[in-house]
Amino acid sequence: MEQLIQIVGALLILAAFILAQLGRLNPHSRSYLVANLAGSAILTVDAWVGEEWGFFLLESVWALVSAYGLVQVLRGRTPAAAH
Repeated sequence: MEQLIQIVGALLILAAFILAQLGRLNPHSRSYLVANLAGSAILTVDAWVGEEWGFFLLESVWALVSAYGLVQVLRGRTPAAAH
């Protein structure tokens, strides 16, 4: 079951990334940010339970940044673009 949870989290992040790279999903859209937040939150919890601290750091920061971007979009702002 743990492996299935990890796969779901990873697929959420990867699907959003792939769709963004194909030009089918805007990286500043709610859908993209929600998928990233959900996937990284799932993987954050999994890393915490498994005491995998490097993975926990990566995924928790990913979740926090995704949440920040989502809040910005919900407030009507566009998150800063990567340069």
